[in-house]
Amino acid sequence: MNTALYPYVKVLHLLFVIAWMAGLFYLPRILVHYVEGQKAGEDVRRLKVMARKLYHFSSAMGVLAIVLGATLWLGFHISGGWLHAKMALVLLLVAYHVSTRVFVKRMQRDAVLPRAVTLRLYNELPVLILLGILWLVILKPF
Repeated sequence: MNTALYPYVKVLHLLFVIAWMAGLFYLPRILVHYVEGQKAGEDVRRLKVMARKLYHFSSAMGVLAIVLGATLWLGFHISGGWLHAKMALVLLLVAYHVSTRVFVKRMQRDAVLPRAVTLRLYNELPVLILLGILWLVILKPF
């Protein structure tokens, strides 16, 4: 692939990663507010709409981030042991993302969700995974 395109692809990859991560960071917070609001007898219908829309938005951003990441890897021959470790962590993020879908689907049908404190802890997982990804990408330790 034309190496002049590399910085543009990288910028778009980072943009979509940031948007995807914003969704992964905020969606569990919506779930927390839903659980707490439901327990308090509040109207939580708007949170259901927000969660569904945010899930779909962050899914699209995640797909674009992964497609552009694959373009960087295959089109510009990015390589190294760090990249394999990064891809494993990205797969963990994808699994986390899919798990949020399970919670959003439960929310849509008013099924039982985990307690608010459990969802708060769950909310920290993508931060830790992202920290590992950033460490690998910036330091390239192997």
